[in-house]
Amino acid sequence: MRFARRSTAEGPRLAVLDDAGALVDLPTTAELPELLAHDGRLHALADQALRTRRTVTEPDAARLLAPLQPPTIRDFSTFPEHTAGIVRTTDPGAGIPPEFWEIPTFYFSNPYAVTGPYDDVPIPPHCHRFDYELEVAAVVGRAGRDLSVEEAAGHIAGFVILNDYSARDVQFHEMRLRLGPAKGKDTATALGTLFVTADELASRRSGPSYDLTMRVSVNGVVLGEDSLHNMAWSFEALAAYAARATWIRPGDLLGSGTCGSGCLAEMWGRHGDGFHPPLQPGDEVVTTVDVLGETRNRIVAGPPAHEISPWRRP
Repeated sequence: MRFARRSTAEGPRLAVLDDAGALVDLPTTAELPELLAHDGRLHALADQALRTRRTVTEPDAARLLAPLQPPTIRDFSTFPEHTAGIVRTTDPGAGIPPEFWEIPTFYFSNPYAVTGPYDDVPIPPHCHRFDYELEVAAVVGRAGRDLSVEEAAGHIAGFVILNDYSARDVQFHEMRLRLGPAKGKDTATALGTLFVTADELASRRSGPSYDLTMRVSVNGVVLGEDSLHNMAWSFEALAAYAARATWIRPGDLLGSGTCGSGCLAEMWGRHGDGFHPPLQPGDEVVTTVDVLGETRNRIVAGPPAHEISPWRRP
C-alpha cells in the first residue's frame, strides 16, 4: 500500500492512495508511528477507508506533508561508488576506507529538521557550499533490539525518499574535531511524498535491496542517477546494526546514505568544483525514486548567523 500525509484545517491527516492515485483519508487522526506500533492496524484502517471512501482528495488539491515525523533518524553510508567519490573531496588520492566493508556506519540526524516534500529549504548560516543528498530510508514498523539480520527483516514496515540537505563547508569544518557531522546536516531533511509498505516492493527485490531508479535534478537538469540495488549493505543489515545493544522503535528512519552521483560533493570529488556550483537561492531540487514518489524543494535564503565565541582561549 501507498500512504501520504496531507494538511487539513484540523491538522495532519494520513491517507491511503487508491488505484487511481487519489488520497482516501484514514478514519483516524493517529500518526504513522503510532499506527505502525500495532501489527496490522495500518492495513486494517486502510482497507476500511478504501471501502467507505468518506473523504477523497485528488493529489493536485492536497498540500502534502512529510509522511511521518520520525522519533529518530539514523543515516548510514552504504553505496561504494558514493564513498569512493566523497573521500576525494578532502584527499584526491584516497580510496574506499576498509572500515566501509566492516560496519554499516551511521550518524544521528535531527528529527526536528524534517521537511515536507514541497517545502522551501533555507541555506543555513555560514554556509557557502550547500548540497543535496539523494537517499531512501527504511521506516521501522516494530520495536526490537539485538536483532539478527534475518530477524530485522520483520521490523521494516516500508520506505520513503530522503533528501539530506548538507552544508558542506560547515560539515567539513566541524568534522576536523573528529565528531559530527552535526550542524552541517541540521537544517533540512526532506522526506518524499509517499510512505510505501515493504510488501509493495516485493517484486522489485534485487540483491541486497530493490531495483528502483533514483534520480536528482537541479533546475530541470539531471545531475545524478543510480539504482537502489547498488547498496553494499541491505536495509535488514542496517536495522540489525542499529538495534545492536539498543532499541529501534516504530517510525524510526534508517537512511541508505547517498547513492552514487547522488550529491554535489561526490561529483566535486570526482570532477572538481566546476561540475556544478553549490545550491543557491532560487534553485529547485527534485529527487525521484521509482514507486516512492518525489521531493521538490526550492532553495531560499536563510537567516543571518548570531556570532558565538568561546569563554576563553589561550
